[in-house]
Amino acid sequence: MSSSVNNSAETSVKKMPNTKQRVVVICPGRGTYNKEELGYLQRLHSDKTEITSLIDDFRERQGQIKVAELDGMENYSMRTHTAGENASALIYACALADFQAINKDQFDIVAVTGNSMGWYIALAVAGALKPDKAIELINTMGSMMTTGLIGGQMIYPIINDDWQVDPAQEQKVMQWLAQANQQSDCEVYLSIKLGGYLVFGGNKAGLKALEHLLPVIQDRYPMYLFNHAAFHTPLLDEVSKRAMSLMSAELFNAPEIPLIDGLGQVWQPYSCDAEQLYHYTLATQVVEPYNFSKAIEVAIKEFAPDKLIILGPGATLGGAVAQSLISHHWLNLESKADFIAQQKQDPFILAMGLAEQRKKVVK
Repeated sequence: MSSSVNNSAETSVKKMPNTKQRVVVICPGRGTYNKEELGYLQRLHSDKTEITSLIDDFRERQGQIKVAELDGMENYSMRTHTAGENASALIYACALADFQAINKDQFDIVAVTGNSMGWYIALAVAGALKPDKAIELINTMGSMMTTGLIGGQMIYPIINDDWQVDPAQEQKVMQWLAQANQQSDCEVYLSIKLGGYLVFGGNKAGLKALEHLLPVIQDRYPMYLFNHAAFHTPLLDEVSKRAMSLMSAELFNAPEIPLIDGLGQVWQPYSCDAEQLYHYTLATQVVEPYNFSKAIEVAIKEFAPDKLIILGPGATLGGAVAQSLISHHWLNLESKADFIAQQKQDPFILAMGLAEQRKKVVK
């Protein structure tokens, strides 16, 4: 009798198998809200007024245009929508709303990462910054150059047509970078490792010198990034110091979800030092290169996700993520053609800025 009771008790506490898919969420950086994304919040997130209200209340106190107003404009303006003080808050609102729209019954979010400004968004969605602290940090950092940009950014490919990184090409490009810096008044640095691309940040003279040394590819590269400063370079040292004088480590707490930063370090919920996280965010990554490629490598190798979800707006990060996967032969991917075939059959990357892939992510 007691045996049958025990058996039935054991049966009753048996857990259902976990059918959720493990995902790493990737947060977008500057330059992902473009003409095609105008109205993104209105179209997809009209129900998430609490997000826009919190952000807009903060911006209103700063005398800035509301994100709801920016998103609702009739025409897209490069000057208005890509300005740091507007782009950062607007992209944050879209990405945070997308994060909340992920079907948590279907997906188990095991880690979060981001590219460049996407690091600040990653901090927010992972819970390392509470909502009111997140908009303070993102808006403050985005508004640091309202009176004028410090330097600029330029992007250049180091891949072949198959999306395979060419180490010899990368080495040559870095040699040209060193050569550019030998010229008087030139300061130009590696800013971001972005899959099959390198992003450089520098002063006007440095970028111009590097531009002259780099062979033109596809009639578009080297390409300047409009309204972008020399992020992740020593030129932003004063910005870092000012940020640390305006904001304290009290803004930060341990994340609720593991965070992968731009050095490939993982900040774990139960072992995170909030003071160090603050220092990395407002000092290290502001003035040192952001290795997004490394962050993706750590995401796949350390967390073995079933999918990678890229938050909107836009879907420009998809190529850089795919190129990183190819460089590590992940899922036996060897080329661009392999990646396209994989995406058609069983997509590993789900970009919420693409309607077809978004359907697979939201409820």
